[in-house]
Amino acid sequence: MGNLNVAVVGTGAVGQMTLKILEERDFPVASLKVLATSRSAGKTVTFKGQEYLIEETTPESFAGIDVAFFAGGAASKMFGPAAVAAGAVVIDNSSSFRMDPEVPLVVPEVNPQDVRWHKGIIANPNCSTIQMVVALKPLYDAAGIKRVVVSTYQAVSGAGQEAIEELQQQSRQILDGKEITSKVFPWQIAFNCLPHIDVFLENGYSKEEMKMVNETKKIMGDERIQVTATTVRVPVFNGHSEAINIETETKLTAAEARELLRKAPGIIVVDDLEAKAYPLATQADGRDEVFVGRIREDNSIANGLNLWVVSDNLRKGAATNSIQIAELLLKEGLLGK
Repeated sequence: MGNLNVAVVGTGAVGQMTLKILEERDFPVASLKVLATSRSAGKTVTFKGQEYLIEETTPESFAGIDVAFFAGGAASKMFGPAAVAAGAVVIDNSSSFRMDPEVPLVVPEVNPQDVRWHKGIIANPNCSTIQMVVALKPLYDAAGIKRVVVSTYQAVSGAGQEAIEELQQQSRQILDGKEITSKVFPWQIAFNCLPHIDVFLENGYSKEEMKMVNETKKIMGDERIQVTATTVRVPVFNGHSEAINIETETKLTAAEARELLRKAPGIIVVDDLEAKAYPLATQADGRDEVFVGRIREDNSIANGLNLWVVSDNLRKGAATNSIQIAELLLKEGLLGK
């Protein structure tokens, strides 16, 4: 039953994934507009077997649109307010509005209630933050969380299609004994790890790291949680992995944590060391769940836990979470009135 007029803004990796998941989840699309820059305008994309002409985004593009999925980039600031003024609800995957106190920052498994106070724009969190807070939520509810130390191992797809192509090209160049060229990343990414995602700030952290710090507190609704992060780009095509250390307010055993996580929405526990079963990026690729394993107590502190958390960054880390927000709005009667 298609009853919503939908716009997807952006045709890069996240925009393409948004179209794919709208189709997979049979989102109720009555009409579809695919919008992008002038560079992409005039090309076509396929949705449910039908070809759609990509149009150049303008402030007038959103007349009659019920929900607009912004797939990231400068378009959000440029055209998001115009979309809201035209009557659309904007679900934005860029960082433009995430820390705006007037804009909800939502992960449906964690803070679904926050969609109720939106004023036209709902922000989709950073990919690495999304998967982390999905894993933190059941533990937070059971025992509180004082502190989080996270190290990420982030796939190149998080930097877009050109980054995927650069890893492919550099891998071939190295294996063929040719000179390596780097355009997307400051250093060789093939067979390498770069502790550098986004720009560095005056405090020595990268912007990506501070996104995890600040967004976690907003989504969890608790400014007391102390978060520190180190984010690393690794030569994996898709799927972010994270080593997360948590200090809880009260004691949780590994067995208790494992059971809480098994019962939590959106999580699959893969944690059988005898069978060498733990979450892998290759397992998470193409899935919408957050995979959690290597659940063990931190023997250096009284109330500590270690987790290994993996998720598909283009799906749950971006497009799927956006569409789940729209589905939540529908369920709450807040969309398509």
